[in-house]
Amino acid sequence: MKDLFGRLRAAFDDLSMRERVLVLVVGGLFVVVVIYFGVVQTTMDMRNEAEQRLTHAQQQLNVMTRLRREYDDVNGRLTRVEERIKTGPRGNLRTTLESLAQASSVKVESMEPQASPSNDNFRETKVEVGLKEITLSQTVSYLHQIEAADQVLSVKSLRMRVRKDHPDYLDVTFTVSSFEPL
Repeated sequence: MKDLFGRLRAAFDDLSMRERVLVLVVGGLFVVVVIYFGVVQTTMDMRNEAEQRLTHAQQQLNVMTRLRREYDDVNGRLTRVEERIKTGPRGNLRTTLESLAQASSVKVESMEPQASPSNDNFRETKVEVGLKEITLSQTVSYLHQIEAADQVLSVKSLRMRVRKDHPDYLDVTFTVSSFEPL
């Protein structure tokens, strides 16, 4: 290795002053290019990658914050509903639905009990209600009465059909659930 540097030094010493300046300028430019691409460009690439990771992390944090707010909101509503079930009035679901129908001037065509899944904390009672030849305003009034009842009632499914013989009337079928603590 010393031999190589010695020969390079000897070749450099044999050059004229003008050639030496030219070799030093070219060598200096070479060193600057190597430093730029080896250090500066690598550092800039690493910085850009870090900025992208930071942006991605901030987006994930925003999503997690939003999901946490939604979770807290849903969990709070669930807690309020569970508390309302525990402290709210109890009663026979069919009797309650019949009295709400009378208050809404609706004639119930049928009420069929439905099977409901078991739960560790609450007992669910389901009834499928059938209404025939009913107006839209009567339907809305009855459903509003159900949702606003003191007893915790929930409309699980709703099907409406316009009657072919009377287009102003509907046939409505829906399922209502009530809950009681075990």
